Amino acid sequence: MSASPPRLTIRIGLKADVAFGPGKADLLQGIEETGSIAAAGRRMGMSYKRAWYLIDTLNGYFREPLVVSVKGGKAGGGAHLTEAGKAVLAAYRQAERDASAATAAALATLVQLADP
Repeated sequence: MSASPPRLTIRIGLKADVAFGPGKADLLQGIEETGSIAAAGRRMGMSYKRAWYLIDTLNGYFREPLVVSVKGGKAGGGAHLTEAGKAVLAAYRQAERDASAATAAALATLVQLADP
């Protein structure tokens, strides 16, 4: 079994009790890809209640909601990212890329120094 290489994760403290990190980013991305809070949560092994709580927390923190949901019915329900949601997700993914690029040499050193 080979060990996976070190990777950098970013968690941004928005305020004392709200953070934005890889889990919330993946949830937003899942909603963007599936059109559903429930489906995005299932992909992550998360209950709908937990996924909705995280979205509600994020929607309450930002000036504009990040996710808008439509109740079910004949046409079915769904959810989608707002322009603000797309912008937040894009900014977070850019921060991940920038941080990874900035720390590539340090991570390579850690790999070289690791016990095989």
